[in-house]
Amino acid sequence: MGSRLSPRSRLAVVAMKTVNRLSRQLGRGSGTVAGGRVALAINPSLLHSLSRRRRIVLVSGTNGKTTTTALVAAALGTAATNDTGSNMPPGHVAALAASNETFVVLETDEAWLPTVMAQVAPDVVVLLNLSRDQLDRSSEVRVVVEKWRNALHHTNAVVVANAADPLVAYAAVSQIGSKVIWVDAGLEWTGDARSCPQCTEPLDPLGEWHCACGFARPAVDFTVTGDLVGPRESVPLNVRLPGDFNRSNAAMAIVAAAQCGVPLALAAERVARVNSVAGRFTLRRYQGRTWRLLLAKNPAGVAALIDLVCEGRDVVVAINDQIADGLDPSWLYDAPFDRLRGRRVWCTGDRALDLATRLDYADVEYALVDGWAPQLEHDDVVDVVANYTAFAKWMEVSEPC
Repeated sequence: MGSRLSPRSRLAVVAMKTVNRLSRQLGRGSGTVAGGRVALAINPSLLHSLSRRRRIVLVSGTNGKTTTTALVAAALGTAATNDTGSNMPPGHVAALAASNETFVVLETDEAWLPTVMAQVAPDVVVLLNLSRDQLDRSSEVRVVVEKWRNALHHTNAVVVANAADPLVAYAAVSQIGSKVIWVDAGLEWTGDARSCPQCTEPLDPLGEWHCACGFARPAVDFTVTGDLVGPRESVPLNVRLPGDFNRSNAAMAIVAAAQCGVPLALAAERVARVNSVAGRFTLRRYQGRTWRLLLAKNPAGVAALIDLVCEGRDVVVAINDQIADGLDPSWLYDAPFDRLRGRRVWCTGDRALDLATRLDYADVEYALVDGWAPQLEHDDVVDVVANYTAFAKWMEVSEPC
């Protein structure tokens, strides 16, 4: 890789690796973002330089990016990826500089997707879903949709799009020079897609959605049933990760890998081996008992997870309001916590009182936790639903089973 780079790019890469190594040594983080920022300050076109002659898959959406990125990388067999979760250009340049793999799968923040597409000229773009997220700093969802639509209008990438999401469909249907592969991957959260993105009239109904203006769900190429059913073949959709939403993520990943030349059956076989991604859905030990950690950061994430929690009575929900989480916790009132009625929810994190108030309005039994975990009399596995930094804290204080 180094021989293909200009002297300025090589200097930027050396500076990035030095800063990242120092960041890790000082305990300031995983060492990706700080060095990436320094490198991009030295050479703003470094992302373009590092991505040349490589096959790039970008994965974006409000929910499921990290999991789907890992599944695409698995389906490809060998690929570099930004598995630290740094999904903006600083993290992208760090991932690209750390590997010489031809295939690179990059989780990409939805607001940054147009910028990254312009710099890396991707082979494949995977579009999962769009919904509200981190209201204090994110654009309104329809603003993001228009930015996606404009970027996709000018790309030659193959686009793998979730046809179940009207917002994704509206963005991807504008394609001219590229091909769209439509996957009916399902949509758990419909709160941000109830009106037509083309004319604003109500959609009727979601599912086989359509609008009087003519905007309607595209004819799909792949459908998720018991199997992944495509136009020429069907393959078993065996997914070890729990939840229907992860079956959807797996389907999108398999189809994306197939656009890169991997046989559909082989991609499905590789995805079936994945049993954990970034600590999510895994069992951890803390204070002498077993917990299962689940990440949810917005209403759509809660909606997807809330029916997945174990049937036991107790659930821990941990909500922080640090920079990575978003400072505005008003999204708690859009999340369907009322579906936890009949269970006891233990509230913890920086915003435990806000969460408790929300649960009180929903007539859900709750209790505040002094610390990170409640003291319980039974030995059953207890689910912990946490947003970003609260999830990271649980990973820090717990250990693998």
